Amino acid sequence: MALTTQNKQDFGNDPLQVRDTEHYQKEYIQSFVEKWDSLIDWDARSKSEGQFFVEILKAREKEKILDVATGTGFHSVQLLKAGFDVTSADGNAEMLTRAFDNAREKDLMLQTVHADWRWLNKDVHGKYDAIVCLGNSFTHLFDERDRQRALAEFYAALKYDGILIIDQRNYDSILDDGFSSKHTYYYCGDQVTAEPEHVDDSLARFRYKFPDGSEFHLNMFPLRKSYMRNLLFGSGFQKVKTYGDFQETYQEAEPDFFIHVAQKSYNDE
Repeated sequence: MALTTQNKQDFGNDPLQVRDTEHYQKEYIQSFVEKWDSLIDWDARSKSEGQFFVEILKAREKEKILDVATGTGFHSVQLLKAGFDVTSADGNAEMLTRAFDNAREKDLMLQTVHADWRWLNKDVHGKYDAIVCLGNSFTHLFDERDRQRALAEFYAALKYDGILIIDQRNYDSILDDGFSSKHTYYYCGDQVTAEPEHVDDSLARFRYKFPDGSEFHLNMFPLRKSYMRNLLFGSGFQKVKTYGDFQETYQEAEPDFFIHVAQKSYNDE
């Protein structure tokens, strides 16, 4: 998977009109990917998340995990360290290359697959106990048919009692009340800012600023919580539990992120 040498993002003459699922490939250019880990800050994020995902998976006796939004590898590495059998997939080759290198630096070996969610089962084979889709990644899908197709592919890749863990920003709060973030859990990098430059019902354009003065952008679809839950039920999942910033109880406007745990069957608690 060769890295592209493109050094500047290209959103054309009117960035606010770029509302296309395919465009995210052009947004994660090499120079942005190289800075992504400083945005996340692995140590700070590990401390803030604690064992949340590990405990959910172990409580349900899940072992074989598919990380479909590997990014630079944070969650794949955490799950590998916890003893899970992990396959790491992503639609962006630059991210997968960085993830593989990050894991190797920790003496871990990632099983990586370059795959598009909409045709996931063409490239990812077998059935999994659980799929994780984290880092607000699902909001890169702008078309509802793409979202439905991706969830259908996730559903098909799960065992009969499998679970899907998928997260998203609290776009309800951003759309209704404006942006306010504690940056406590997800984007923990010191002196790195991630905030919306423009938000409407079909676009959330975020600007990422780094200490060296560099800036990058991502265009995403602002998923509302109730819409996302309905999508999951409509895709066949029988039960969906939604956490706010890793807590079971919360005021709707408070969390920066929602985490949905969707089950294929009622029996898996």
